[in-house]
Amino acid sequence: MEQDLQLRPVEKNDLEFLHKLNNNPDVMKFWFEEPYLSMEKLKNMYEKSLDNTEHRQFILSLLDENIGYVGLFSIDDRHRNAEFGIMIDPSHQGNGYAGKATKLALEYGFNQLNLHKIYLYAAKKNEKAIHIYGKIGFQIEGEMKEHFFVNGSYHDAVVMSVFQRDYK
Repeated sequence: MEQDLQLRPVEKNDLEFLHKLNNNPDVMKFWFEEPYLSMEKLKNMYEKSLDNTEHRQFILSLLDENIGYVGLFSIDDRHRNAEFGIMIDPSHQGNGYAGKATKLALEYGFNQLNLHKIYLYAAKKNEKAIHIYGKIGFQIEGEMKEHFFVNGSYHDAVVMSVFQRDYK
């Protein structure tokens, strides 16, 4: 079944799925963002992203079913690094898809974009995600105290990264 898991570029017909994810409080708390995104704004963001070379956005699919969203953001051609982000639909969480999707994104970032480093931010409380990222090869670079304000309180985050040379 793992071979059926794949990343494909976000298409306009994926916006309904992305709208659902972006308005789910349980999903967005891990992105440190408010679950508030109108369909109209999402459509505008999609249109603007078509010519943006600093982001790569993917739908994670299993066979023909959308199960998540994966992105490489702030791609820096000079320094060859990018930020990684992932959302798994809550109905598909707990099946090991996050780890496999992260590996697919790293392979794309390192092999297609020739990135040197991929980094991410994770809530310090999200020990499960930190553990998954660690198994894949991410290392904690540092901690950001009270950096994100979510649901009325500040939260600590860790910065994690993996280098191309260490991943291969």
